[in-house]
Amino acid sequence: MRATQEELKASYRRLCMLYHPDKHRDPELKTQAEQLFNLVHQAYEVLSDPQSRAIYDVYGKKGLEMEGWEVVERKRTAAEIREEFERLQREREERRLQQRTNPKGTISVSIDATELFDRYDEDFEDLPGSGFPQIEINRMHISQSIEAPLTATDTAILSGSLSTQNGNGGGSINLALRRVTSAKGWGELEFGAGDLQGPLFGLKLFRNLTPKCFFTTSCVLQFSSQGIRPGLTTMVARHLDKNTMGYIQWRWGIQSAMNTSIVRDTKTSHFTMAFQLGIPHTFMMVSYQHKFQDEEQTRLKGSVKAGFFGTVVEYGAERKISRHSVLGATVSIGVPQGVSLKVKLNRASQTYFFPIHLTDQLLPSAVFYATVGPLIIYVAMHRLIIKPYLKAQKEKELEKQRENSASDILKKKQEAEAAVRLMQESVRRIIEAEEARMGLIILNAWYGKFVTDNSRRNEKVKVIDVTVPLQCLVKDSKLILTEASKAGLPGFYDPCIGEDKSLKILYQFRGVLHQVMSGDNEALRIPKQSHKIDADG
Repeated sequence: MRATQEELKASYRRLCMLYHPDKHRDPELKTQAEQLFNLVHQAYEVLSDPQSRAIYDVYGKKGLEMEGWEVVERKRTAAEIREEFERLQREREERRLQQRTNPKGTISVSIDATELFDRYDEDFEDLPGSGFPQIEINRMHISQSIEAPLTATDTAILSGSLSTQNGNGGGSINLALRRVTSAKGWGELEFGAGDLQGPLFGLKLFRNLTPKCFFTTSCVLQFSSQGIRPGLTTMVARHLDKNTMGYIQWRWGIQSAMNTSIVRDTKTSHFTMAFQLGIPHTFMMVSYQHKFQDEEQTRLKGSVKAGFFGTVVEYGAERKISRHSVLGATVSIGVPQGVSLKVKLNRASQTYFFPIHLTDQLLPSAVFYATVGPLIIYVAMHRLIIKPYLKAQKEKELEKQRENSASDILKKKQEAEAAVRLMQESVRRIIEAEEARMGLIILNAWYGKFVTDNSRRNEKVKVIDVTVPLQCLVKDSKLILTEASKAGLPGFYDPCIGEDKSLKILYQFRGVLHQVMSGDNEALRIPKQSHKIDADG
């Protein structure tokens, strides 16, 4: 429920009458009234202007402080305001990006744990150390890349990788130069060198054909001891509807193939179906992912892939464990691949991948432990490590926020106390009028954090008395509050920044006691029959 222009004007006139300096004789009250009168006037200027109000509704005070609004065409809708804000923010960030990089990296450690399930007990039972299964790291891969914006249209990308497997390994380094040619496309040149495959030269192009269709093409020349090995990849993609994309890809050269796929991505699910004809890999794949709308952004996924290489069934889950970290695990069951467990941790722009090969056979015991083991470990970690850590981090952030806002909180508190003093005379008249008509009288009102859980009784109750400010808002035996934080109401301030707050009111109407508790951002209208206190209770 959003206040209309007529309601804003009525509230503005009412507050102007309440805070007008000429209505107060006491010098101290007169000074406080003048300060509050100016604040009310500034707030009304913002809320009465459609563009400023839309900016404030979407982004709050920080949106009004963004430079550049003065040259923007005056827009009315929140969506247009959001679009302009993001554009202005991008322009501001563009200047900062000149000296910044965008590091991305992957660390992959492959683990061979087949001795946990497939052991040669009869042949090696007498060898030293044979009583314990050996778990080996048989492959490692590390890759890293950084981006360096050179100009508003040019970007340099430097990347490198190192790989080792069973004692043999090597590395490569690549440099790519990307230029945005227009709003519809970009081009990229790539140069690379490595001790495994030799020098590399590549060219990549991207182009929007229509608002719903684009294509990319990539040409690569790989130089090796066997000669020059060319490669060409072309892909065309099209929006089939708002949430569905269709792709057709053709790859020629090393591992030539034709691939077509359909991807549907919605708020609650992600579906992919793909079919590929190629040498040596021909397959068909279907995958589905369900997205839960919880705070941890939990996702369950499953896929089936069948081709000339065999069949693989995968299922798993991933969950956000902190602000910048996502943990996932996937069980892979295939013929002839066997059973594997893949653990992945995404931390900001870094990815840590641990594929664990459990067995070459389809053993029920391996499938069971691969499924149940990670779940038990995660539950234990979440209760013993993750949850306490997140709680400590939240408390630390709240404390830092309070320290940074200490001076602002003190100022708001002083303004609220001054407003309450200025309201006393008006409230006295309102109460007299309401008593004469047996109307609405606020007996007690508190705003802040209420502790209702017995296990948290030792926590400090952080509430302020807002009886006078609420009574001042009563008009014609009614009190109406819109869907907004109550901390912005005259005579209010935030007693516990960053924490959940409520408004608790004990009031009298028609001589009968009523009581209500409302969330901070909930709309509230009193009196109501449902708020009546049962005399028998």
